Amino acid sequence: MKTLYISDLDGTLLNSSAALSDFTKRTINSLLAADERFTYATARAWSTSHQVAAGIEGSLPVVVHNGAFIANSLTGERLIENTFDRSDYEEMLRDVLKRGINPLVYALEGGRERFSFVERQANEATRAFLDMRKGDGRDREVSNNDELFYGDRYFYMTCIDSYEMLAPLYEKYKNIHHCVFLKYKGLLDHSIEILPKQASKSNATRQVADHLGCDRIVAFGDSINDLDLFEIADESYAVANAAPELKAKASGIIGSNDEDGVAHWLCERLGLEVDD
Repeated sequence: MKTLYISDLDGTLLNSSAALSDFTKRTINSLLAADERFTYATARAWSTSHQVAAGIEGSLPVVVHNGAFIANSLTGERLIENTFDRSDYEEMLRDVLKRGINPLVYALEGGRERFSFVERQANEATRAFLDMRKGDGRDREVSNNDELFYGDRYFYMTCIDSYEMLAPLYEKYKNIHHCVFLKYKGLLDHSIEILPKQASKSNATRQVADHLGCDRIVAFGDSINDLDLFEIADESYAVANAAPELKAKASGIIGSNDEDGVAHWLCERLGLEVDD
């Protein structure tokens, strides 16, 4: 019986500096060398996730954009794409704009990932979000809302605003698409991430497990966007710094992301001998 070990990145496998510790890198590489299956599932794009995961050896199928894509960890080649029906997405986009919400629209354009936004209409929290992503090559500033309707295939939408603005949007779409509604870290605002119904960490993880021939899933996470992953895992472990909602669903609580909680658990469970 083969087991897939899968971890969230930010707040879980990565420390508070958004980096992998040397101990975590050595542990994962030892695990892979022992022919065990390990990968990660993240809200990040491949373009940023492969940078922070540098040092993990081997080619892995990784879950990015919360399950919109499964990609090759080294090359970024998209192995599986979970995208929206175009008419459904554009109808939702028109609805979002009518509500006075300024979204970030993610689409594939000629095979390239891009996210579009009207910066002059962006609120302070959205501007902070954009500032963190300047220069990564995916950003596409447009001059008006009409120019948000572009690209070959839509796969994601992010809205950052107040709870009062976003709660009705969440209620309308939560059973139609895959929606993650959470407090935006470090800011007063909230965010909604909207993906195709079939795009989720849980669905993508099942796809990876099938691809690798794994019968069991052991998952690690810290945030409420890991809840659906925990629901399908045979075992699930929340790091000590995890959200209370996730801890309540976990099989157990392990050390924090700054204590190499995932790596220490893997060493203990699998008998790996890795210098700390």
